[in-house]
Amino acid sequence: MSAVVSALSSSTHPATAASNSTRHTADFHRTIWGNHFLAYASDNMEVEVGKMKQQREMITEDVRMKFLSTMKDHNLSHKLNFIDSVQRLGVSYHFESEIDEALKQIYNSCTKNNIITHDDDLYSLGLLFRLLRQQGYRISSGVFNKFKDETGNFSARLQNDVQGLLSLYEAAQYRVKEEKILEEALDFTQNHLVRSLKNQQSPSLAPHVKHSLNRPLHKGMPRLEARYYMSFYEEDPAHDKVLLTFAKLDFNILQKLHQKELSSVTK
Repeated sequence: MSAVVSALSSSTHPATAASNSTRHTADFHRTIWGNHFLAYASDNMEVEVGKMKQQREMITEDVRMKFLSTMKDHNLSHKLNFIDSVQRLGVSYHFESEIDEALKQIYNSCTKNNIITHDDDLYSLGLLFRLLRQQGYRISSGVFNKFKDETGNFSARLQNDVQGLLSLYEAAQYRVKEEKILEEALDFTQNHLVRSLKNQQSPSLAPHVKHSLNRPLHKGMPRLEARYYMSFYEEDPAHDKVLLTFAKLDFNILQKLHQKELSSVTK
């Protein structure tokens, strides 16, 4: 996979601009090559992008079929994880109608009057809540009351469930004004996720936890988040190889087109 385009930066010194000294302009001769090499590089990029687009086109239908077959799975967690991966990998724009339909079916089967009726673990409920709120469904956050103890606080037994805490933390980012339970959830998960890093709990999740604490999912730039998630997803033994290949091709195509735009601007 090609590397992410580096940010171009330049610095100017106002003091030199204000200098009274006379500058001598260099009289450079026009190169005999003209724009030949720039045109050649551009042509090469067009060919390269064309080949990658062909490759992507060949496996788009495979990914679509994989998506549809996963949505027929009776395991809700499998469905949610696949949708989440498609979105995080930055390729959901290819499958908008499929995602809309899948989340509509999940909403109809797992909720009643906007209350989640599906009984599951913290990780799956956090993910279900976030995906539905992301999609615009006005899901009640009351489902998370089941994770509180008799004192009205989030149960201490959750503190070792790093994956569940991370899921609830990302779900809490979708709170609305004065949604007290999600404000409490945010404080609770932040504190315990920071503690999990200090105590080196769940080392495999540590980079993901650190990244999310620094920049929650919904606040990140989609293309940068996709590039980050690709590395994380690739290390997951359960990752889908076809989906990952598709995401890499898509990312590289968009990156090449971005490089072409930069070349046009600086040409």
